Amino acid sequence: MPGGVSSPVRAFLAVGGEPPIIARAQGAEIFDTHGRGYVDLVGSWGPLILGHAHPAVIEAVVKAARDGLSFGATCEREVLLAEAVLSRFPWADKVRFVSTGTEAVMSAVRLARGATGRARIVKFDGCYHGHVDGLLVSGGSGLATLGTPASAGVPREYAELTEVLPLDDEPAAEQLFAHKGKEIAAVIIEPLPANSGLLVQRTSFLKKLRELTRAHGALLIFDEVISGLRVAPGGMCERTGITPDIVTLGKIVGGGMPVGAYLAKDELMSHVAPLGPVYQAGTLSGNPVAMAAGLATLSELSKPGVYERLEASAAMLSRGFERALERYDVQASIARVGSILWLSLQPGAPPRSWGAVDQKGAKLYAKIHRHALASGLWMAPSAFEVAFVSLAHADAHIQAATLAFERALALARDEH
Repeated sequence: MPGGVSSPVRAFLAVGGEPPIIARAQGAEIFDTHGRGYVDLVGSWGPLILGHAHPAVIEAVVKAARDGLSFGATCEREVLLAEAVLSRFPWADKVRFVSTGTEAVMSAVRLARGATGRARIVKFDGCYHGHVDGLLVSGGSGLATLGTPASAGVPREYAELTEVLPLDDEPAAEQLFAHKGKEIAAVIIEPLPANSGLLVQRTSFLKKLRELTRAHGALLIFDEVISGLRVAPGGMCERTGITPDIVTLGKIVGGGMPVGAYLAKDELMSHVAPLGPVYQAGTLSGNPVAMAAGLATLSELSKPGVYERLEASAAMLSRGFERALERYDVQASIARVGSILWLSLQPGAPPRSWGAVDQKGAKLYAKIHRHALASGLWMAPSAFEVAFVSLAHADAHIQAATLAFERALALARDEH
């Protein structure tokens, strides 16, 4: 495997050292092939909101697997999951399941272009939307980690159809629409950018994007692959009160299995084949086992008090990390929305745009990461990726994570 991995950030190039090989995971812990356990703050990069190997999910997956691994036809669980998803996004009428978040974004962009008859797409510096050719420009996630502004292998002609704006900048958006508004098919944004740190956006900025797209006949796509179903049942749509034209989902909607989705109103979804001319297909789309995992996860998330418990656990972890930073006089802060957290290693309040992120903090993060790992804390191997708290994180896990983080800070300080 290139770099020994199937996804770049797993290679630990940004933090150094040899990545442990994982054998199993349970609840809030992950275990390597040497039997070493770690409190996990990565959660498979977000989907495991219930924790690893949740009994209800495992039971559902096993039962579904016994019924058949793949049908290549519509299955009952697919219909039930569609209903469960749409109940959380009541402004939308239809959903199409795919196999990954990247595929969901690719399909949403194609739908936007097909519905508007326009070609130009607007994205934001530091926002990551999967490894779609036309959106691998000024992306976050692995691109930010590896210090790469864009991927090789993307034709210049593709990139020329993508406009890149800074986050948190209304005048820049207004100026672009004033010059090219009639060419723009869609604006795509993570309403909670979480791939270049956690760059929490002002609701007024997101509302401005909604106003501009409506005024110029463009569509607004909320990429909620990370935030959807995590920060609230209806994601950032619910938290902000903003209704986009298309939402993309992934991560949690698959409950740990490969699932993505995009959803919109009838008028837009009628453009998608077989109803309309926008073609999108997938042999494994709506896979019955993956649908079962998603259904079980959403069922657990429907129980009373779930999001309140997530909020309490994440707040506890945030406070513990903040106290440790203060104790060791580290100029840093914790950005948090719900159960998503990010360690911002720079003075002042957490930034809201990628241009305001001090990338020199990555050197300190690499030291912290190395010592935290040795102390039994599994953190993302990148200074620009976020941490996730799950329902499996009990107080004891939070306390252990805080203690390991404190120890890592002390050892990193002593290295200077």
